Amino acid sequence: MKVYHLYSGGKDSSLSAWILERLGYEVRLVTISFGIIDNWRFAKETAGKLGFEHRVMYLTEEILETAAEMAVRDGHPNNAIEFIHERALEAIASMPEVKRVSDGTRRDDRVPFLELSKTRSLEDRFNVAYIRPLLGLGYKTIRELTGKLFNVEIRNSEEIEKADYEVELRHLLREMGIDPLRIFPKKHQQSRVLGWKDV
Repeated sequence: MKVYHLYSGGKDSSLSAWILERLGYEVRLVTISFGIIDNWRFAKETAGKLGFEHRVMYLTEEILETAAEMAVRDGHPNNAIEFIHERALEAIASMPEVKRVSDGTRRDDRVPFLELSKTRSLEDRFNVAYIRPLLGLGYKTIRELTGKLFNVEIRNSEEIEKADYEVELRHLLREMGIDPLRIFPKKHQQSRVLGWKDV
């Protein structure tokens, strides 16, 4: 049973991949890129260290441009990130070979996070199962599990080398002459998994 898992190289998507594998799935990691910068390579590097098959899927730059416009209009990135996440799930689910799609969204996530109606719509429109292994887990549990499994780097979002949507969105905003810190929280940290923790 193959599952195509949205992957950024962070602790949530890495923990989800680990759980899926323990449940018996053949996990295929997929990192989304818009081709503006090559930050996908950080996810590919982490995937290799963890022993997972990995691929990069390119979405159109128009999606990122629409998200940037949303972020500027709203004055915050929430709707923009949600928009990209939905397009990413749809792109993976639309591949003919895909029967299962997953991500690392958690119980306490606000963004990105598909509501039940959108979850059902995704499954119905593309005839796939949408799996979220962390949906019942809170921040403390995830921190405990990832701390036992992985070497994790945690840094400010502006500094960390990671392969999520936010990195390319911030880059595009800078190209538009807009300081991302006008839109994104100034004190926000993200993670990147560097490999397995030595046992």
